[in-house]
Amino acid sequence: MTRVIALVLVLLSSGCGYNTIQQKDEAVDAAWSQVINVYQRRADLVPNLVATVRGYAEHEQQVFREVTEARSRVGSINVDAGDEASLEQFQQAQGQLQSAIGRLLLVAENYPQLKADQNFLQLQAQLEGTENRITVERQRYIAAVQDYNTYIRQFPQNLTAKMFGHEAKPNFTVDNLQQIQQAPQVDFGRPAGESPTDG
Repeated sequence: MTRVIALVLVLLSSGCGYNTIQQKDEAVDAAWSQVINVYQRRADLVPNLVATVRGYAEHEQQVFREVTEARSRVGSINVDAGDEASLEQFQQAQGQLQSAIGRLLLVAENYPQLKADQNFLQLQAQLEGTENRITVERQRYIAAVQDYNTYIRQFPQNLTAKMFGHEAKPNFTVDNLQQIQQAPQVDFGRPAGESPTDG
């Protein structure tokens, strides 16, 4: 009973943070919507990009299939940004699509006429712009989540957050965390491409 009275007093005080929690929660949702928006823009560019490359490189069916399947996986995920497992699944699917697009662009390198095609050049520029936009919107989302999470962990807002069920939100992580934590091996004494066991 004493605990309930204490919580009510905290809520009635001007520093309970309820309204600010709502504002920050909405800011996170808005930032997430922008992330989804730019990822959708990338997914929308893929069919036109595939069609343009296919016009020059019809025999590259494996690459076209990989891109199409990766785009399909992205479209089939019903992501919940508040659920860490769902967010991780979404990130993995987006990473696979990005990788497949990269392989598609590598195919284009083998076709000089394609690299000169104005439609391809325009699509490539739009894709590059979209990738930059994805990075910007992810950064904004990360900042919004950090702001929200920090706020709801501070006293007395933490009491208000607990009372109304507001929990910390998961954030984007680096896809290749283990790989980037290892220092790269650099040996200036060997020619490029030669492994340490060669010679």
